[in-house]
Amino acid sequence: MNSPRLIQIAHDDPAAIRDELLAGLAAPTATISPKYLYDALGSRLFSAITELPEYYPTRTEAAIFTEKMQSMAEALGPVATLVDLGAGNCEKAARLFDPFQVQRYVAIDISADYLRESLENLQRQHPAMDMLGMGLDFSSTLRLPAELGDAPRTLFYPGSSIGNFTPEDALVFLRQAHAACQGGALLIGVDLVKPIAILEPAYDDPLGVTAAFNRNMLRHLNQLAGTNFNIADWRHVAFFNAAASRIEMHLEAVRDVLVSWPGSERRFATGERMHTENSYKWRADDFAALLQSAGFTRLERWTDDNQWFAVFAAFS
Repeated sequence: MNSPRLIQIAHDDPAAIRDELLAGLAAPTATISPKYLYDALGSRLFSAITELPEYYPTRTEAAIFTEKMQSMAEALGPVATLVDLGAGNCEKAARLFDPFQVQRYVAIDISADYLRESLENLQRQHPAMDMLGMGLDFSSTLRLPAELGDAPRTLFYPGSSIGNFTPEDALVFLRQAHAACQGGALLIGVDLVKPIAILEPAYDDPLGVTAAFNRNMLRHLNQLAGTNFNIADWRHVAFFNAAASRIEMHLEAVRDVLVSWPGSERRFATGERMHTENSYKWRADDFAALLQSAGFTRLERWTDDNQWFAVFAAFS
């Protein structure tokens, strides 16, 4: 049986992280990257969000893969190398191994150590497959190392995470993905525009799990940047910005607050907000046009019956 290999491409720089966070806090409208929602507790809270009846993206995407798997496999398989971007627990990619006839699996997440247990379990189920876990933050630049070779690859980016990018940044990312495919393909999940009555509860559920997920970011900031946020001073706000076609998540001060950190401080007035996440919602034809602008020449598309979510295969 093969053993999975683990490599860490880039290591966290605590000083650089602190500088990034404090620059965001000092901006005219305080803004924090959504990647800082995902500390250990935040990741568990997000897993709980995916179980909520209001949160349609995970189950809708999963249903598309279940119903359309044969068609996807015919379009994409066999896959020599499957590169899983933001692999997490690797469960979504693992469902593709047999139907796509995957020969090599590369799981990418910020921390290679985080992938260790999942890859060891997968290796026991697929003892002949070559597996590599790679610690890499691709949120700003998607540049895969030469170790992966120069053969065509299939990049897998499910979960509608592309929605965290502005349309301009999404185009930059997709151009990088096109180059990283090296003549292969990209399989990507995209959340589509739908009625506000469906969209907003998915990001502001009545049980308050998403609120806890958002407010937990403040604890993470205290750890990373030495701030003194008090969670009780802030409430979760989420709404659909129709003009920008995006869900916005914010943290709003419920009273006048003074937040300090070593060397500086900032006052937030009652009602003042920090912007913590965007989730852009696309029209399917518009996203297809974006993929073509990024250099992909042939597209396949699968959606659910409600047209709530789409999975695209884009070929380079």
